Amino acid sequence: MRAVVQRVSSAYVRIIEEDKDYINGQINCGLLVFIGITDSDDETDIKYIVDKLIGLRIFEDEEHKMNLSVKDIQGSILLVSQFTLYGDARKGKRPSFTQAARPEYAIPLYEEIKNEIIKANINLETGIFGADMKVQIVNDGPVTIILDSKKQF
Repeated sequence: MRAVVQRVSSAYVRIIEEDKDYINGQINCGLLVFIGITDSDDETDIKYIVDKLIGLRIFEDEEHKMNLSVKDIQGSILLVSQFTLYGDARKGKRPSFTQAARPEYAIPLYEEIKNEIIKANINLETGIFGADMKVQIVNDGPVTIILDSKKQF
């Protein structure tokens, strides 16, 4: 499981469909989390990612040091599925997405991630799994952290 985590002062997900245009999830201070799931991910990967998200100390304390978590500041998380985090562009110019989990496998894991964040009493907003989304962010810092539950980097 991979996550690209951005500290944001605001972010939202806009969904544009044939006859609809609406904001699905919107937060102020908190984390925008793009999440990618592969077919070998399981409960262990969910626990690793959720624990990291909740405890990641990337918000400034009164001394302007990154020492506080999203939970400490009572911030929010905007969770957005992004299969392209498993894009492999090592060969050629067109990425391969064969490592990304198929929706029938990924959706239940995505739902479990959502449930675990909610259980931790973190305000959660989301995109829509598989939808064409336009994500608007104000990255604070900028601060961007990459997480991988298999610890490949």
